[in-house]
Amino acid sequence: MLSAQMSYPAHVRAILVLGLPLVGGHMAQMGIGLTDTIMVGWYGAEALATVTLATTLFMTLMLAGSGFAWAVMPMVAKYHAEDDDQSVRRSTRMGLWLSALFCAAVFPLLWWSEALLLMLGQLPQVASEAQLYLRILVFGLLPALVTMTLKSYLAALERTQVVFWVTAVAVPFNALANYALIFGNFGFPELGIEGAAIASLSTHLFSAAVVVGYILAFVPEHSLFQRIWKSDWDMFATVFRLGWPIGLTTLSEVGLFAASAIMMGWLGTIPLAAHGIALQLASMTFMLHLGLSNAATVRAGNAFGRRDMPHLARGGAVALTLSALVALLTIVLFVSLPEPLISVFLDPDDPARADIIATGVILLVLAALFQLVDGAQVVALGLLRGIQDARVPMVLAAVSYFGVGLPAAYVLGFGLGWGGAGVWSGLVIGLAVAAVLLNHRFWFRMIPGLSRLAAPAANA
Repeated sequence: MLSAQMSYPAHVRAILVLGLPLVGGHMAQMGIGLTDTIMVGWYGAEALATVTLATTLFMTLMLAGSGFAWAVMPMVAKYHAEDDDQSVRRSTRMGLWLSALFCAAVFPLLWWSEALLLMLGQLPQVASEAQLYLRILVFGLLPALVTMTLKSYLAALERTQVVFWVTAVAVPFNALANYALIFGNFGFPELGIEGAAIASLSTHLFSAAVVVGYILAFVPEHSLFQRIWKSDWDMFATVFRLGWPIGLTTLSEVGLFAASAIMMGWLGTIPLAAHGIALQLASMTFMLHLGLSNAATVRAGNAFGRRDMPHLARGGAVALTLSALVALLTIVLFVSLPEPLISVFLDPDDPARADIIATGVILLVLAALFQLVDGAQVVALGLLRGIQDARVPMVLAAVSYFGVGLPAAYVLGFGLGWGGAGVWSGLVIGLAVAAVLLNHRFWFRMIPGLSRLAAPAANA
């Protein structure tokens, strides 16, 4: 089989062609969030606190529902490799259905969010204003998940440049909408945090319109939106079974880092500020690994559809090697230039600047340590999703993050008195355990098992 004879350099080219636009798309998505933070911060510290709280709740729920969007990617990749256009259409439609049903289920939580936030110990004024913000943004959840689902569909068809441009054009749109509606520019009224919510809602609607318009114009062969109301319960169940564990896996990793932020807050404002800066830098480099992971999902899904196990194994090895090379470059950067990197985020006249930099340097060295294992675990997750293995990885990830990483962070940070360095050492340990367990499952459980299944078919 030709694909089984594909050389390692060819695999590298294929993964980079797929992965680099996806990396760019993830970076652009981060740019949208960064723009929101900066512009709301310009409006006022209280507004920033309110919007930060509201968007944290919104993003948590969105990530919980994102599993159905992510599930579409390996399924479409597999069906596309099998030339099964009908199943491509069916799986994508049911991904959209499940996203819509999820939005309906969580709508009350966002609409009446003030009560929830008060239960979590937030200040009444902040909780009230956060609910005002969320009662606007709640209508952006469906277009946001629709966009994610359709991006997964396009990525699986290897149209990743479109995925990048859909996100990239949203960055200036979002910036202009924020500038106009928060501050009252271009003849618009000054709406403050309500303007920020309307701008975010508008950006989600704009992105969904762009991606739907592209599919209607340039991917008509799947007739994706014709009779979209027609039920397909068998495929609905298939997408659901794959999607819910993916969503919970994503949520568990986000929960690990959210819990680490809470623990850093217990240590004081300076450790928390240093944590925020180091995590922002680590998140930017993580986008490189996430893009490679997405590309690995598509390539693995294609190989899985063709029952081509040599291609699957070789492609997986290349994806992990590329991730390791990215990690090594990042390690060199973080270890050799920690102070200049941290200084970018700080006011030169800030009296706490020196203390934040001193703490941040230590955290950035630890961030360098977890680059290798963080990349390895997310690429392994991508490969496992490509072969539609999600439930056991969900359990392995949860055990690693909450059974190992979180307790280690608490014990090292507070039990042994290591402070912020201890909390971050716990993150390194949790991610390292996840990397080992997930890679062991892919290489020593799934690859041998799939190879045995594929052998009779190849000999038939």
